[in-house]
Parts: sequence; C-alpha cells; structure tokens
Amino acid sequence: MLELTLNQVSKQFSAKKAVDGISVRLNSGVYGLLGANGAGKTTLMRMICGILNPTSGTIQMNGQEIGRMGERYRDLLGYLPQDFGYYPDFSAEEFLWYVGSLKGLTLPAAKGKAKELLRMVALSEAARKKIRTFSGGMKQRLGIAQAMLNDPRVLVLDEPTAGLDPKERVRFRNLIADLARDKIVILSTHIVSDVEYIADQILVMKQGGLLMTGTVEQLTATMEGCVWSCHIPAREAEEWNTRYCVSNLRHEGNQVELRIVSKVKPANHAASVAPTLEDFYLHHFQDEQAAVSDEEKEGA
Repeated sequence: MLELTLNQVSKQFSAKKAVDGISVRLNSGVYGLLGANGAGKTTLMRMICGILNPTSGTIQMNGQEIGRMGERYRDLLGYLPQDFGYYPDFSAEEFLWYVGSLKGLTLPAAKGKAKELLRMVALSEAARKKIRTFSGGMKQRLGIAQAMLNDPRVLVLDEPTAGLDPKERVRFRNLIADLARDKIVILSTHIVSDVEYIADQILVMKQGGLLMTGTVEQLTATMEGCVWSCHIPAREAEEWNTRYCVSNLRHEGNQVELRIVSKVKPANHAASVAPTLEDFYLHHFQDEQAAVSDEEKEGA
C-alpha cells in the first residue's frame, strides 16, 4: 500500500511564503490540486518531486523521508512540469527512447514502453514525426507519455491539460482514471472541470495554504443555500454583474437569467439551486480572479 505523507510542509522564498504549513496524507487515487494562479501549487508539487527542499516540515513515502530515499524515490516518480523540455528535432519515439535511457531502461525496454505509451496517448501515427511539427496538444500528450515511462507509482502532473482541445481533454480524463488504480496521481489545475470528473479527493490551495480537502460532493455541500437563480430585465444585467458574483448569464429575449453565488438571497424572487464545484471555486477565489483581471487591464 502506498502512502505519501506531508507534515507541516512550508517553503519560503525571500519575503514570500509560497507554501504554508500543509499537512495531508495521500494513498492510491487521483488528487486534484485546485487553486488560482500563484496559490503555491507548482511549488508544492516540486517539493513532492524532490526538486525543491521544504524550508520546514517533512515529506515521507511509506514512512521514509523522500530526501533520504534518493534514487529509490525517483524510481517511483513520474513528473510532467508545466513546460517540459524536449528536443524539437527528435521524433516522438526517439525522444521517449532518450528519456527512457535517462530513467535507466535498456533500449529494447524503452522501445517497447514507448510504443505502448504512444498508443495510449493516441500518438502512434505521429511516432516518427519531428516534435517541432506537433501541436500544443500533441506535445502535452507526449509529456504525459514521458512521465509514464518508468511505470511510476507516484505520478505528478502540473497543469496537464494545458493546450488540449475538448476531445483531448476527455481522452486525458479517461487515461488518468485508468492509470490511478494502483498509483498516487496528483494533478494541479485552475480549471475546475479537469478535477471535477476524475479526482477522488480535491485539495484546495489558497495563498500557500490548504483551504479545504474533500470530494466534489463534500466541497459543494459547503455551498448549500449560497447559489441562486433569478430573472431580471436585460437593462439591469450590468448593475447586477457588478453587485454580485455572477457565475452564469443567459439572455432570454428582454430578460436575463442569472446564476449568482452569494451567502445572502439577492432578491425575493431568487430561487435556491444546487451548487457546483465551479460555484465553490468562484466563491473562494473571486478576489484572486479580480486581481488577475486588473493586472491584465494595466498591462493592456
């Protein structure tokens, strides 16, 4: 049985505490690390992978500190960073053979594994094409394949669906669900649907800390009585959009149907509706989203 344990893990960069006292115990399954950009997700994953050392706290695999395990831990690990390095003039299969050799596979073993993984990520027909000709989605699928080369027991994926179109996103979800039977899979994202359909547990990070953990059902249950639907005249939509956190807006003639996230009933005629994970996310991260929007406006 696998058990990855984080005990009061923190990481300080100069004046900024990127990760602040995170404690969690992970067993086999899919864990979605959900949070706004800058929440500390990538820093936490890099510590789990042994790339960064915690400023304080410990990370243990089956009771042993990962830093002391050295190569034994690296042999258990597969990692896809946000921007993985590749040689553009390598073909897909050549790249996997090369990465396989770095992970200690013999050439025959690397070739066999590469063929299997290229089929798994639907790149068999592109096996001999140069990586520089690949679309962003194809490169991302190749990245997932390279993370799987050593048949890892712990698979860490940082923003793995970046660049994937909707069809590829569904393929990825099915792939991860199949892989997770005997592995610890940790994937980070700020895209709610990435984790909503495949994560057994969701770890919600905010400003470096762990805000909440739970299943989709447990997280959305905290929003009961905080999500509303109501119809208003279309001319009032802009005012309502400013006043409330509006998660969805749909025009219906001269009326607009609003979905509003609010602890307070926004109007007498508003009806309470079942919350979703997106509602939960908007409720907890609307301040961060507003800050990002302001930065984008200033940079425009």
